[in-house]
Amino acid sequence: MTTLATPPEALQAEVATAAAAGRNVVRPGILPSPGHRQWVSACPVAALVPGRGVAVLLPGGAQAALFLLPNGMIYAVDNLDPYARAAVLSRGLTGDRGGEPTVASPLLKQVFSLRTGAALDDPDVALPTYAVRVQHGTVRIGLPLP
Repeated sequence: MTTLATPPEALQAEVATAAAAGRNVVRPGILPSPGHRQWVSACPVAALVPGRGVAVLLPGGAQAALFLLPNGMIYAVDNLDPYARAAVLSRGLTGDRGGEPTVASPLLKQVFSLRTGAALDDPDVALPTYAVRVQHGTVRIGLPLP
């Protein structure tokens, strides 16, 4: 999941200004549920390649798969494929199914929603999702506080 680091009006103005200058803008995907978070720095936005994922090591040894889509949306889901039990989703194939942004596991090809984490072909399986924001050019992942 992603969240805004700035108010929506400011983001719209930033998008318009960037578009006029011929630059791409990273945009938020969806807003996270309310609550305090521990924000962990992941990487500079410039290090992300549209359509590709990167693995991010989180506190406690967990991993997130961070994706910048070609349309500028940014998402984070758990990197562990629940079917193969391997940390490989960051190497998955991004796409969409009926307008829903997705990632397909590189091992067994199961497809997951990047917005909700749900397996699109198995309603009983879902990946954890993480809030994401961009501050001062750095992507940060929001972890719920215990």
